Amino acid sequence: MTNNQHTNQLSLLAVATLLISTSGVLGKFIDLPTPTIIWLRCALGGLFLYLFCRYKSYNIKLKSKKDLPTILLSALLLGTHWVTYFYALKLSNVALGMLSLFTFPVITALLEPLFFKTKFNAVHIVLGVIVLIGIYILAPEFNFESGDVKGILLGVFSAFCYALRNLFLKQHVKQYNGTVLMLQQIGILSVVLLPVMFFMDVSNLKTQYPYVILLALVTTAIGHSLFIHTLKYFSVSTASLINSVQPIFGIIMAYLFLNEIPNVNTFIGGTLILTTAIIESNRSGKNKKNSSS
Repeated sequence: MTNNQHTNQLSLLAVATLLISTSGVLGKFIDLPTPTIIWLRCALGGLFLYLFCRYKSYNIKLKSKKDLPTILLSALLLGTHWVTYFYALKLSNVALGMLSLFTFPVITALLEPLFFKTKFNAVHIVLGVIVLIGIYILAPEFNFESGDVKGILLGVFSAFCYALRNLFLKQHVKQYNGTVLMLQQIGILSVVLLPVMFFMDVSNLKTQYPYVILLALVTTAIGHSLFIHTLKYFSVSTASLINSVQPIFGIIMAYLFLNEIPNVNTFIGGTLILTTAIIESNRSGKNKKNSSS
């Protein structure tokens, strides 16, 4: 890859990260029940991804029936991750919701030995402790009546579901295009979550459509597709490192559009959490290089 190509792809990766970061502000801002938002995100995002797959002539069918349980389970975990993450945003604020979600790299590292034949690394215990300290600093008073505490706990649970989803996909499904996998999962979620449209209050849907379309098109379809595209040119480690600035983008957007101003605890706790995410991304990238050399 030439220097110009590298710069172009790096720019695309940065743009993808910025677009995906809009989920925080949109999730907080859209005035609809959370399950309804996620269904609309899946249904409209699925439509956009389907059109893209048709344009690129991707085969969107399952290559083996054996893959169905894994894709189904990963879809349900993805749906749980999205729903709990958006609840976290609405209960607390964009900064706390996004920062608590970014505990997922360390959670993934702690869970990975249970899925693969990898040795448990004591460093992950240290990183896990640092993450716990970061979470404690985010909410020093663990009052379960507090919206912030509920939001942080839901954000961590969302990270747990996201880590599980990624591990299940990595373990069983390697022969699919990333965009096709995303389409299959949100297609399943569109069916599973369809009943919420009949039981939730959607009376103000017309006023919220522009923001829902932004979430489905900009955040989900374009943002995630661009991110998957750049993985062809960068290691997962590099992509993860750049992706770690998501909460920073999200906090800036929340300040500009929602007038949310993080407090000192948010900065300190967030710094600890993002530092562990960056350390683990670096470590995993170096381990992959060593194992392939």
